[in-house]
Amino acid sequence: MSEIRAEAVLPTQELRDDIPFYTKVLGMRMDMIYPADDPSVAVFSGHGLRIRIDRHAEVPAGRLRILCDDPMAFAEGKTTLHAPNGTRIDIVAIHEPLVMPETVHSFVVRRLADQAPWIIGRAGMHYRDLIPDRLGGSIIASHIRIPDGGPVPDMVHYHTVGFQLIFCYKGWVDLVYEDQGAPFRLHAGNCVIQPPEIRHRVLFASDNIEVIEIGVPAEHVTTIDHDMELPNGPPNPDRDFSGQKFVHHKAEGAEWAPFRVPGFQSRDTTIAAHTGNVAGVHVVRRDVGESTWTRHASDILFTFVMEGRMVLEGEGRTPHALEPGDAFVIPPGMRVRYSDPSEDIELLEVSLPGVFDTTLG
Repeated sequence: MSEIRAEAVLPTQELRDDIPFYTKVLGMRMDMIYPADDPSVAVFSGHGLRIRIDRHAEVPAGRLRILCDDPMAFAEGKTTLHAPNGTRIDIVAIHEPLVMPETVHSFVVRRLADQAPWIIGRAGMHYRDLIPDRLGGSIIASHIRIPDGGPVPDMVHYHTVGFQLIFCYKGWVDLVYEDQGAPFRLHAGNCVIQPPEIRHRVLFASDNIEVIEIGVPAEHVTTIDHDMELPNGPPNPDRDFSGQKFVHHKAEGAEWAPFRVPGFQSRDTTIAAHTGNVAGVHVVRRDVGESTWTRHASDILFTFVMEGRMVLEGEGRTPHALEPGDAFVIPPGMRVRYSDPSEDIELLEVSLPGVFDTTLG
């Protein structure tokens, strides 16, 4: 196969001024220069980049980003430079820090019947936003569906996140994860957490699959890993990823126990125990007794109605009759009651942190 190279073209007024800047200040090497008697073109390479500076190029001066482990050790600690040819150079960290915004608390009810738009996102999947204000950027909750089953055009990738949950609501999907062995099928009612930066890939989906995905913070980076092949081996299921361990919770055989809200019971997915209490995930259903007014002291409490019906009463608020596909967020300290639940009510509750105080009345 013939060799192929790509280079970015930048303009210049006087090439002789740019040569020392790109070689000495930016530490790039000069690969080509011509013509010899009056140079007007020079090609530089370095830091994974190849640029062509051309006195005859009628293009904007442009902007370059140089990513490095220690920006303060590059270019004498300057984070923004301007080359003689006008190009701006930004020196930034190669691994951008994960910023966790402070939660902006609000009472949110998102109803499927309100016809919130579905947007086509990554790998052709349809996304529906369940928390439009995202609580100040602290969380994103997405209802995701793939109408047509089959192979999913996904690549090995990872997310720079504080917490991420995938709950299979309907259908099934085949997944593979770093250090977790062979691909497996995630069935409806089951869930996984994707610890920070664990490599993974979506392989195959059933027709009309639907999942609920929770990500913290709302804006986080997805990085494609072109070098890793999955499955990798040997398996290391107890590996720690930034304080979290991979969890594949299965509904079959799970134990049910009284829930924090009277009149309900839940199955604990063990996610709180495997994340150092970063987050907790419960599947909730009706139990004996009557629901009462409660308050919670969690930072974020998100709930999705999977089956059945109920009325969400909030102090000083108009009651909301909820059906499958609806979601709500209750701010800490607000008095609420889950009233008139149907026999088949089933809720997905996600809390951050995973263990918190609940007050009755």
